[in-house]
Amino acid sequence: MINRLKRSDDKVVAGVCAGLAEYYGWDKSKVRLIYALLSIFSAGFPGLLVYIILWFVMPNF
Repeated sequence: MINRLKRSDDKVVAGVCAGLAEYYGWDKSKVRLIYALLSIFSAGFPGLLVYIILWFVMPNF
């Protein structure tokens, strides 16, 4: 079985962080926390822009 990168059904906003965590086998809450911290400490905008791009690029199936 091939593990594909996709958005997760276990979503807070769009399932992007949970999808990345499932793909790499990481803890979802840690990925969300790290992503939020990186977004805050990088002045927020780059993190938000990357999230929106991934939201549209990552399939939902």
